[in-house]
Amino acid sequence: MDNEKRQALSKYRMEQSEETLKAARMCLDNKLLKDCINRCYYVAFYAVKAVLAIEGTDFKRHKDAIAYFNKTYVASGKFPRDVGKLLGRLKTVREDSDYSEFYIASLEDATKQYEAACFIKNEIEKYLEENNDLKM
Repeated sequence: MDNEKRQALSKYRMEQSEETLKAARMCLDNKLLKDCINRCYYVAFYAVKAVLAIEGTDFKRHKDAIAYFNKTYVASGKFPRDVGKLLGRLKTVREDSDYSEFYIASLEDATKQYEAACFIKNEIEKYLEENNDLKM
């Protein structure tokens, strides 16, 4: 894939992230807490995939994409460690919320997830704008 297509894919994935953030906000506002938690994870995941698109890297499994992002971008200092920690929390809480039969989502959990998703998305937007001339 040439650079122009990678840039376009990255931009598309950030647009997915933004749209999903709006959905997460609507879910939070309407107390659809499990749905908010799910959407918040995808806000961050799509943003991570936007970074990977720039270098032409993709993974079929979420855990592989996140592990690669953490190893290549967080551990190397390109992103603050908080991004990796929050990404891990988003994934864990989303999995608990989606797959645990007895998980009860709280407003506090959903709000923390929303704030984490916003933080990660903003950090990735800054990175893409500063390093790839990709204006969001």
